Amino acid sequence: MTYRYFISLSYNGTNYHGWQIQDNGITVQSVLNNAMSQILRSEIETVGAGRTDTGVHASKFFAHFDFNKKLSPEELTDLVYKINSNLPNDIALCKITQVKEDAHARFSALSRTYKYYISPNKNPFKFESSYFYKGNLDLDLMNEAARILFEYIDFTSFSKLHTQTKTNNCKIYIAEWQIEEDMIVFTIKADRFLRNMVRAIVGTLLDVGRGKIDIEKFREIIEKKSRCEAGFSVPANGLFLVDIEYPEDVS
Repeated sequence: MTYRYFISLSYNGTNYHGWQIQDNGITVQSVLNNAMSQILRSEIETVGAGRTDTGVHASKFFAHFDFNKKLSPEELTDLVYKINSNLPNDIALCKITQVKEDAHARFSALSRTYKYYISPNKNPFKFESSYFYKGNLDLDLMNEAARILFEYIDFTSFSKLHTQTKTNNCKIYIAEWQIEEDMIVFTIKADRFLRNMVRAIVGTLLDVGRGKIDIEKFREIIEKKSRCEAGFSVPANGLFLVDIEYPEDVS
């Protein structure tokens, strides 16, 4: 008999080719699998809540794994300590909890929330965690454009080309720009995201904020359902996955 466990973790994605295991680079998933397998003395394969691209960070990420032993809360706390000791400093486990056998880190998720950080000032201490953009931006106009996203579900225009997804439909719940201390921050929450979607949306909204395109052009970009119509993809280093919501009954 096997038991299923959820892992809550965070990571700085600077040194990784994203979350998901690849043949051509080091990923968060591969490093985590190796560390856990060594500690548990069993071949552990984690399943993530989704994939983050190269250089993208996660302050709150979830994965699940199956293990052939029922672990007590005390054993799970000790396991977190041991695995963290076996991980590099840019990956940290927060908690491991037992969940229902059919709970799934990816498919059970109700929503995901991302934040994109823009630094208007050059700051060597935020180089890895924000996009340095020097220029005037009309945040009111950017928020007006962001609200248009609520009217649509097909976001092909903001999706990476030639992906294997069956649908480009997403339901967006939050999309807004705010000033947080000395940073310009875009927050977006949806039931699912397409590859490169957040970075493409941010890049296109920046085009609105700097007067390159107007509100109606932004709407037209969405309706044309063509990635070629949208703006540039902002750099990965400013993007953070900050929350994933699950039903209360997963555990």
